Parts: sequence; structure tokens; C-alpha cells
Amino acid sequence: MKVNQAEFVISAVGPSQYPSDALPEIALAGRSNVGKSSLINRMINRKNLARTSSKPGKTQQLNYYRINTDLFFVDLPGYGYAQVSKTEREKWGKFIEEYLLKREYLQLVLQVIDLRHPPSKDDQAMYAWLKHNGVPVCLVATKADKIPKGKWQKHMKIVRETLGADKSDPLVLFSSETGLGKDELWSVIEQRIVDGAISEPEDAITNAKENESR
Repeated sequence: MKVNQAEFVISAVGPSQYPSDALPEIALAGRSNVGKSSLINRMINRKNLARTSSKPGKTQQLNYYRINTDLFFVDLPGYGYAQVSKTEREKWGKFIEEYLLKREYLQLVLQVIDLRHPPSKDDQAMYAWLKHNGVPVCLVATKADKIPKGKWQKHMKIVRETLGADKSDPLVLFSSETGLGKDELWSVIEQRIVDGAISEPEDAITNAKENESR
């Protein structure tokens, strides 16, 4: 997708604040500080549109970003941050759950995983919950630039096996620093929006190698 316009719209704290544009929504879920905002910025070719922070747990709303007039990226609050109070975590959990289950315009959840480490128990719980509730998901293994290319396949295998991921769920190798996986991820998103279902693409490592060889 060619991004001609991208803008921050709102930090929503409830359904009454969700945009009424009736555009497809692509939500990003992941542990606090996993790099969701950086991923958004790379996908839209902007440096600072999505708000990044070195302080985990900062995002406490649903941050909406309109892309062209085609879709919204929706940055969800990060999960798994221990220094947030239990009461606050429970409140966020209910808020996110209601959005993921009831938002009619939600087309796909990008679950962002740090490729350098096996998925955490929080990552596993989120993936299992999404699958149990039939929420379409694409796994995005980010920070690929921090790992030698020769070890990508090994780490991607660990991600799939630790999550118990369905082979039908795409797994895109990604780097917000280099842009690796950007085109593959846009393809997954566009396909989901167009036909309402995700086919089974090759893991992005194959496409990434092809792109690098060009």
C-alpha cells in the first residue's frame, strides 16, 4: 500500500469515542515496549506519528491512526507490565476484551512478538485467547535486525512452537529499523480487508531473502 496520508485521530477510552468512519480497523497487540508504535511509524513511513516511549505501560487508551481513507491502525495498551497496579491491569483487560470481541470494524489483530526471545506467558495467553474467540490474527516477529540472518529461521520456529500457532496464521519477520517485512505485512493486511480472510502465505523469511537479493 502506498501511504499518502496518515494522521493521529484520537486516544479513545471507550466505545463512545471510537471513530464513526466505518473503515476497517487493524489492531496491534503486544507486550509493553515491544515496539508497536515503531512498527506503525515504519509501516506509514513516518518517524514520529505514533507515540513511542521508553517507559513501559504508557499507552492506556486505544490510539487510532487513520491511513489514507482506507483503514485505521489501532494501538492497544501493552500487556504484561508488572508495575501497573492489578486493578489497572484488570480495567485495561476488560476494555481491550470488549473492543476485540464487539468492535464490528475490527478486521485483524497484529500480535507483535520480540523475535529475540521466546514468547512470554502473556504472549501465549493473548494468542490462545484470540484463537479461542475466533479473532483473526497475524503474528509479527519484530526486532529481526537484532539477530543474525542465519538464526532467523530458528527463532521463528521457536515463536510458532511456543505459541502453539496455527500454520494458517501468517508469521511476518519484521524490523522497524530496516523496514524488513513491511511489504509482506501490508500484503496480509490488504488481503484481509479485501476478502475478509487470510490465506496461508509463506513465512516472510522467504520473501525477505528474495527482496534482499534484488
